Parts: sequence; structure tokens; C-alpha cells
Amino acid sequence: MTNSPAHKIRIGSVSAIIWRNPSEKGAWYSLQITRSYKNGDDEWRNTDALGYDDALTAAKLLDLAHTWITHQLEADRKGRKEVQAA
Repeated sequence: MTNSPAHKIRIGSVSAIIWRNPSEKGAWYSLQITRSYKNGDDEWRNTDALGYDDALTAAKLLDLAHTWITHQLEADRKGRKEVQAA
């Protein structure tokens, strides 16, 4: 994974974090779903454990992430074709 995410989508306390991973055959994308919460010391933490109430939010985030990645893959392919043609 790279040092910083390519994109982040957030709904409430649940986020989808998308990573762009370069390779010789072109970039590929991976993602994480996390939930933010405050611990007993009132400090913000992240977890990948989701509750029942987070399920539909996570599903929506996965849909949005899939759409974003699809657009990025199309842009990546177009960019490679332009470079190869030059």
C-alpha cells in the first residue's frame, strides 16, 4: 500500500479508505472499511469491527467505493493507451 490513501469516503462514523497500488501491469486498488469511535479516555480510535447498525452504511460505502475505483481504472487504462500511442 502507498503512504496515503487515493480516496476516502465517509458516512457518519464509517469510512471506506481506497488505496492505489502501482504494478508493472498497471495500478490495482484495495480498500478498507473502518469505524471511528471514542474510547474511555475520550480519544478517537478506528476499528474494522462493525455493528448491526453499520451494515447498511458499509454496504453503501462499498457501492460508492466500487464506482470510484471503476472510474479510476477506466482513467488509468485511457492514460496507458495515450502513453503507448505517443
